[in-house]
Amino acid sequence: MIKEMTYKDAINLAMCEEMRRDEDVFLMGEDVGIYGGAFGVSVGMIEEFGEERVRDTPISEAIITGAAAGAAVTGMRPIVEIMFMDFTTLAMDSLVNQAAKMRYMFGGKAKVPMTLRCAGGSGTGAAAQHSQSLEAWFCHIPGLKVIVPGTPKDAKGLLKAAIRDDNPVVFVEQKTLYKEKGLVSFDDDFIIPLGVGEIKKEGIDVTVITYGRMLPRVLKVAEELESEGISVEVVDPRTLVPLDKEIIINSVVKTGRAVLVNEACKTGGYLGEIASVIMESEAFDYLDATILRLAELDVPIPYNPELEKAVVPSEEQIRTGILNVLNR
Repeated sequence: MIKEMTYKDAINLAMCEEMRRDEDVFLMGEDVGIYGGAFGVSVGMIEEFGEERVRDTPISEAIITGAAAGAAVTGMRPIVEIMFMDFTTLAMDSLVNQAAKMRYMFGGKAKVPMTLRCAGGSGTGAAAQHSQSLEAWFCHIPGLKVIVPGTPKDAKGLLKAAIRDDNPVVFVEQKTLYKEKGLVSFDDDFIIPLGVGEIKKEGIDVTVITYGRMLPRVLKVAEELESEGISVEVVDPRTLVPLDKEIIINSVVKTGRAVLVNEACKTGGYLGEIASVIMESEAFDYLDATILRLAELDVPIPYNPELEKAVVPSEEQIRTGILNVLNR
């Protein structure tokens, strides 16, 4: 059965299905129980699964993540909710120095099947300390897998895959997408494998590679340009680690042009990695124009709503960027 639902409800459904399927799966985090999560993602779960499997924790991201890593190594499959992605800074030792390393350090004998969900990005007026997009940090750490879904369908399928994975996974949920709607499969076995991207829109003139919050904006611009005779191919990697390099390379070979769009700061951001994948592959020989990166300005996210909007690539900026690359 396929049904329209919000991004937020798709995540809830994925967690519930996996908790029904496997009694070792449990949810832990600040206010995930009675309150239903800071953004309402876990509403109703404590009523079905009880306090043992939907655990409200102390306000300490370091302790939450450390406890999850320990539980994972001893056979459980914890889902950790970190209220804001910014607060992963407090969990770095447990996640980066412990969870990400243990399977390797024990020669594969230890498994660390934990999923760390975090709400990232701007757009809600939450200001500089609650609005960051930090996915590039985690992509730099061997042993971690990183997912940034841009649709309800992808959120459900990828979260289920993350929960079943035997490695630590950072699952980034963009806050402004929680209310976005899309068609979602209710099949308990609907899984989207990690490392498999998707072409969201076919095209022949230019490739736009994007993920997360920027995906709906790029698709809207692409549809508008289609009516003007410009064919834009939109590629969504969905998982940043592992990255589906083949889908990116093949698309750029086909179109000869590449525009990269994301919400994170440009300097040191993940778009640089995607650009390098293109430059170091056979796609480089097919480029008819230089690669363009459209990213967040290198500034703390402002609280003022107009300034906050100005920091992130807008639909107009995306449109202008695509046209500039086509005219080079």
